Amino acid sequence: MTRVVVLIKDFDSAKQRLSPALDPRRRRLLAVSMAVKALAAAGPAAIVVAGSPEAATLAADRVKEVIREDHPAGQREAARRGIDRALELGADAVLIVSSDLPRVSGDAIREMIEAGEKLGSPAVLAAPALGRGGTNARFLSPPRVIDLHFGDDSLNKFEADALSRSVPFHHFESEAFALDLDEPSDLEAASFLDR
Repeated sequence: MTRVVVLIKDFDSAKQRLSPALDPRRRRLLAVSMAVKALAAAGPAAIVVAGSPEAATLAADRVKEVIREDHPAGQREAARRGIDRALELGADAVLIVSSDLPRVSGDAIREMIEAGEKLGSPAVLAAPALGRGGTNARFLSPPRVIDLHFGDDSLNKFEADALSRSVPFHHFESEAFALDLDEPSDLEAASFLDR
């Protein structure tokens, strides 16, 4: 069984790199809106790791499994906590999804899980982010098959880690996972693609 793990940062500190384009109120609204979309796409069986009481409350209205981080220590630690809970619930694979994906959908999540499960185990399936070499979604079978990597160049780090362990590594190309909103240019790309 594959479990979806959604990572939601504190809304007040999320999207700081967008400050040249958006004031704090608009960044917060954007973070909340994208979290709601990610939760809807992941469905009620998802595990959410929430970086604030408010994010945890938002998630608790939509999913059964919410882990509130009292002292957030970054995405890697949040993902580890989600994986730990997935293993406690009997998962043999996880799909870790960021909550800042404006095009994420339930169909896209189901498609990535299906593609990952077809690979067998062990396997890693990563959805590349546009630009910067990041990774916006990661299918890991089993859940601790490789280490966790986030940020710029994480896609290359995932691949190198998988290859060093002789774990099959594949890309999952998807418009639904490709665009995350981290930089002002990402807002421009989202506007262009919405036309």
